[in-house]
Amino acid sequence: MAETKIAAEARTEFGKGAARRIRREDKVPVVLYGHGTDPIHLTLPGHQLMLALKGSANALLTITVDSDTHLVIPKQVQRDPLKGFIEHADLLIVRKGEKVVVDVRISTVGDAVSGNLVVLENSSIAIEAEATHIPESFEVSVEGLVAGDQILAKDITLPEGSTLAVDDDILIVNVTGAPTEAQLEAELAEAEADLGIEHDASDAEE
Repeated sequence: MAETKIAAEARTEFGKGAARRIRREDKVPVVLYGHGTDPIHLTLPGHQLMLALKGSANALLTITVDSDTHLVIPKQVQRDPLKGFIEHADLLIVRKGEKVVVDVRISTVGDAVSGNLVVLENSSIAIEAEATHIPESFEVSVEGLVAGDQILAKDITLPEGSTLAVDDDILIVNVTGAPTEAQLEAELAEAEADLGIEHDASDAEE
């Protein structure tokens, strides 16, 4: 996991008006928590923070402000729902060697046997890992799987020093038979009937 260094500024103004002024300057208001310290209110360069978090939701950041340095990971990131820029971030102070519980993204690779449908039941999984060794994501192979095959949390290969923070038997991937055209038409007809949608009979039906 790469570590990104960002220089911060102390924040002395608070409230919605102050936050808007900060964002107009392409900066992001952030709060640092952890290890029994009082919350630390800072501003970070917006573009630099966005790039640091783009590759991984669990990015490791070194925040410097004046003569202080803090090692942090994202705890909660608020983004503009339309434009996607970061509006505010809560960052968790960590220490090297310390273990934290984080959600790690899951993706599938490969192809199941033709005629089968791969369903990713959980797109992330909680693990406990060292703060400086958090994996960016997990890839699970569905190559050659057939209907009835499943991948559980315990089947995911974790990096050394990491453990699952969820039940071993949580379903991650479920492979089912792809629905036939007749089944899709029947489901559509049932849904339309529930909504009260009626179609005029065709000439053939009449």
